[in-house]
Amino acid sequence: MQDLKITIIQSDLHWEDIGANLAMFEEKIWQIGQSTDVIVLPEMFTTGFSMKAGKLAEHMNMRTFKWMKQMADQTGALILGSFIANVHDRFYNRLLWMEPGGTFKTYDKRHLFRLAEEHQVFTQGESLLIGHWKGWRICPLICYDLRFPVWSRNRWNASLKKPTYDLMIYVANWPMIRINAWDTLLKARAIENLSYVVGVNRVGTDDSGIEYNGQSAIISPKGDSIFTLDGGEAIKSLEINANTLLSYRDKFPALLDADDFTIESEEFEERNNLYGLS
Repeated sequence: MQDLKITIIQSDLHWEDIGANLAMFEEKIWQIGQSTDVIVLPEMFTTGFSMKAGKLAEHMNMRTFKWMKQMADQTGALILGSFIANVHDRFYNRLLWMEPGGTFKTYDKRHLFRLAEEHQVFTQGESLLIGHWKGWRICPLICYDLRFPVWSRNRWNASLKKPTYDLMIYVANWPMIRINAWDTLLKARAIENLSYVVGVNRVGTDDSGIEYNGQSAIISPKGDSIFTLDGGEAIKSLEINANTLLSYRDKFPALLDADDFTIESEEFEERNNLYGLS
């Protein structure tokens, strides 16, 4: 593992305007002004948190997909963000993991936000994504997933003699009214999983009158806030230290004492087999 430079883009969003958001984020990406390893955009960064999937959904390999590929190629960075995807006439809140050269992975939001009736519009994701980038094992998740720790629980891989992942990244449209939960849960996920945690949230007010105040953050494996972005638009790059992570895990190997459990469902069995957890 080498140190990993993470760039967070905390931004307001143009409501349900894919072209305007892509143009805006392209400009912000060029404002980074330095090399970076990972660029993280908010949840539904092309539209805002809209339930108009029939109007806004894109098929894979179309506009947003091609834009992310272009940005990854031009910056040399892994780019993460979610958009509304149409797959065989089903809608997904889909995180796209795009690497330079066009290698990509996807994660479909598992926990759909009932208060906004997201579960009535979108299809629930069935599998966790753990990707590998520059020696780091990264688990990207989406917004409401933050409240459900069992889904993302880090596990000790006995055959590899190390945990399943090193970094969790949450992309979100998390409203200001519940921002205290966001701050608390980001730290909790870092502490319980002995992992760095990155949370990227939007700012501004959407067309439903919901206010967002950002509070994007990077949290250490001890649960300390390395930095937090307050309510305005901002671009922040910071390097997370591999030796700090490995040293802390050596000194405090709590995952070795974690309860061994399985969840009785096909998707969890598939996940456990895939990542050597069973």
